[in-house]
Amino acid sequence: MAVEIRRVRAGITNTFVLRERGTVVVDPGGPSGGRAALRRILTFLGTPPRLDLVLITHGHFDHRAAADMLRAATGAPVAVHQADVHLLVAGRPIWPGGVTRWGRVLRRALGPVVGAMRARSLEPDVLVDDEGIDLWAYGVSGRVVHTPGHTRGSVSVVLTSGDAFVGDLAMNRLPLCLRPSLGLFAEDPLELRASWQRLIDLGVRMVYPAHGRPFPASALSTPPSP
Repeated sequence: MAVEIRRVRAGITNTFVLRERGTVVVDPGGPSGGRAALRRILTFLGTPPRLDLVLITHGHFDHRAAADMLRAATGAPVAVHQADVHLLVAGRPIWPGGVTRWGRVLRRALGPVVGAMRARSLEPDVLVDDEGIDLWAYGVSGRVVHTPGHTRGSVSVVLTSGDAFVGDLAMNRLPLCLRPSLGLFAEDPLELRASWQRLIDLGVRMVYPAHGRPFPASALSTPPSP
């Protein structure tokens, strides 16, 4: 049985619903508050809503705005890498530096707007370590892989089919980029490129970014220099 993949638009962020024997929601984001995103996600979960895990690829507010309400509505635990717990708990957004010239321009232009936003504090239920976790325990054929760079605790979901859900490790969306690209913002650009190579080595074939359209991994097979 193949994993069913549904994309839900949550503001500027893609939320993904992965369903096989169980159901995992990746990056239940949305604008501050997350209520519109929550309603869209719940339409895919049935009545009563069935959900086994909420996975946040990293702790930035646009990837987890609806997480606490989704947990309350379904009882599903929320998972995040242990290195990003402080981002969930903090009420103030923390935005990594720009990797490229365009990334630095965007950060300077939008920094004051992002800095003024506030997010609810969120305590996770499941802490992912550097070894990742096997998602079969939650009914999905895949694994959570530690892919730091954008943040220290960034993770990706890699299905046995070769599909990967990478958060902000890569993107494919105007006006951020014209074509598939590594993320424009990173705490550690070297780790960002190493994490991309890790996914290539794992045999990833199709990439689902949190911002933009899915693309074949071959479109970005060699990590570019910053």
